[in-house]
Amino acid sequence: MKLPESDDTTVAVAPAVAVQGRAGILRRLLRNPVAVTCLALLALISLASLFAPLLTSQDPARSSLTDSLAPMSGKHPLGGDGVGRDVLARLLYGGRTSLLGALLAVAVAVVIGVPAGLVAGYYRKWFDAVSSWVSNLLMAVPAIIVLLVVMSAVGQNTYLAMAVFGVLMSPGVFRLIRASVISVREELYVDAARVSGLTDARIIRRHILPVVQAPTIIQGAQMLGLGIVIQSGLEFLGLGSATQASWGSMLNDAFGNIYTKPELMVWPGLALAVTVAAFGLLGNALRDALDGTAVTGRKPSRGATTRKPGADKKAPPVISEAQDADDALLVLEGLTVSYPTAQGEKTVVDGVSLTVRRGEVLGLVGESGSGKSQTAFAILGLLPREAQVATTRMVFEGTELGRLGRAAMNRYRGHRIAYVPQEPMSNLDPSFRIGAQLVEPVRRHLGLSAAEARTKTLGLLERVGISDPERVFRSYPHQISGGMAQRVLIAGAVSCEPDLLIADEPTTALDVTVQAEVLDLMRSLQSERNMGVILVTHDFGVVADLCDRVTVMQTGAVVESAPVAQLFADPQHPYTRMLLASTLEDAEPRSALSLSRTVSASAAGAVGIAGTTDPAGVTNSAGITNTGRQEGPA
Repeated sequence: MKLPESDDTTVAVAPAVAVQGRAGILRRLLRNPVAVTCLALLALISLASLFAPLLTSQDPARSSLTDSLAPMSGKHPLGGDGVGRDVLARLLYGGRTSLLGALLAVAVAVVIGVPAGLVAGYYRKWFDAVSSWVSNLLMAVPAIIVLLVVMSAVGQNTYLAMAVFGVLMSPGVFRLIRASVISVREELYVDAARVSGLTDARIIRRHILPVVQAPTIIQGAQMLGLGIVIQSGLEFLGLGSATQASWGSMLNDAFGNIYTKPELMVWPGLALAVTVAAFGLLGNALRDALDGTAVTGRKPSRGATTRKPGADKKAPPVISEAQDADDALLVLEGLTVSYPTAQGEKTVVDGVSLTVRRGEVLGLVGESGSGKSQTAFAILGLLPREAQVATTRMVFEGTELGRLGRAAMNRYRGHRIAYVPQEPMSNLDPSFRIGAQLVEPVRRHLGLSAAEARTKTLGLLERVGISDPERVFRSYPHQISGGMAQRVLIAGAVSCEPDLLIADEPTTALDVTVQAEVLDLMRSLQSERNMGVILVTHDFGVVADLCDRVTVMQTGAVVESAPVAQLFADPQHPYTRMLLASTLEDAEPRSALSLSRTVSASAAGAVGIAGTTDPAGVTNSAGITNTGRQEGPA
């Protein structure tokens, strides 16, 4: 867990990043033609309502029997209504009533729902129980009945009715904010903020509140449209203020004259339809902009290879793997991954090249932040959309992966190229049983029936050492241990018979004894299926135990690549020598160890501690010698 260096550092860096994030969201929003159209329509409606006195000289409340149902004319551009009031004036002034009423309802809902959701989600306990009970009670009450009762008790006041409606909408905001806070309150960065001594108020403001801003904005846009509909509905029923012009009261008057002058329905109906649709579509556009999925008209394919300036514009031909090695499975050359930051572009992977052969285990070694996982995700095509990826070649069995679109890459992921994540419990969906999560990819990629997929999955669970596969198949993720969850993920990774398996530190989150079992399982499965494996790790003990070749990365670049025996015997780069020297090999014990403790330490060394070397190969502290790849203890 990385703790913030100081509160001052956090304050200095966060505003720049936040400003850049807001600017990026605004740019994506303005590149979306639907969002721009909605913003323009809403701005036009709002300005027309605000400057209504400048656009018409008529009083919206003044009636004249001589102008009843008057046709369009210079005096009445849109004609007169059933009691002789000017339709244009009522349309312009009515926009004020409808928009202000909706804004009032949303403001009340947000003012009540956001603070209550933050406190309930962060502190939980009695406040969460009480507020959730009140929220459920309000959601069970029919809103229209409550509004009718309130208006009959206090009078026909439109704004008071909309304030009450805001209270009735607040449970939706509360539940959304509460769920968002609960999902992040136990994240490691929040724990790091607690450990660093930040107060709860500061943690909520700086770490929790930014998470709930996006869903609140989106829901607010949707609620504005709903508020306008409800307010107009009340006015249409004749429950609004008789002295205020509104679109709902215009519909009420038009409905009474629908046979004599049906065109009166057009103007308020059109205003309502355009405004509500604009708010709804704007909410969707905001969601896309905040998620980074907005259509900009020039978004490259997610897996597309970015050519460097000055490169040959002619598309390179598909390269046969035979040009590199007869048994080469993956050839990666010149991989660069960078991200935009407030200080400029930051490169996290810089010119990485590697080759994985069929039946070979390649160890990708380096400290945290060296670019190992970013390299693995680039091969899988799973980097975030803001990542800028460039490669000279990324060829998998004759296919250039960088050219594949999302749909084509989905046919490779999980089937030809599989992945085993670092934290097993975080990668199983808690909402589904384990069997359902394992059967779905098998049916999709292999085309098996439900019964065949179930049989195959149960066999794999038994093969990975689960003693009661039926029970695990029916279980939810929280009902199994971490080691069993890792076995489940390994079973899922090999279920579609992949050619290449990428394992991202698959034993880091496990106990020492479970680590040894998982490593043995991966070794046997790799040998049985002749898979190529990329093992991402920072543990040289795992490298010595499992790998054939090793590639060492430092700050995003490859500094050394060699067969395991050669690298352990004669490391060339100073960084590699530093990593090997940082292991516990040859360290003086703090006290004399008993025989039983010596045996335990040896077992731990088999998993996590690189050992000594000899001319015949590599020997770790448990006595396992590796001359390329070992199938078991010497």
